[in-house]
Amino acid sequence: MAKEYEDIPGTFVFDADRSREGYHLNMFCISLRLAENREAFKADPEAYMALYPMTDAQRQAVRDRAWNGMLELGGNIYYTAKLAANDGITFQELAAKMTGMASEEYRDMMVKGGRSIEGNRSKIEWENK
Repeated sequence: MAKEYEDIPGTFVFDADRSREGYHLNMFCISLRLAENREAFKADPEAYMALYPMTDAQRQAVRDRAWNGMLELGGNIYYTAKLAANDGITFQELAAKMTGMASEEYRDMMVKGGRSIEGNRSKIEWENK
């Protein structure tokens, strides 16, 4: 059943359903907070991912570093950011990648107060652009 907030363009709301869907993906990502796990993942990514019963789509999103795809598949931004950090990507750089902007362009937008709500309330508004 579609939820009213699924109409928000450019984002995936992390709710209870998405949390359940992404549980194993998020546990994989948060495991990278430990140096020994980062080393194991770097040494053999496929073997390390096999320790977590993620879906094939989630594994592929990790391989592809499909950041928005991970969120759509139940990833939590604060957990998936651990994977980005493992790759040497700062949170600002990650957010910029996810919005399709250059890092400095993203930073400037946020310093100026972020993206305007005008035209960003509903996917219908994006379709009419």
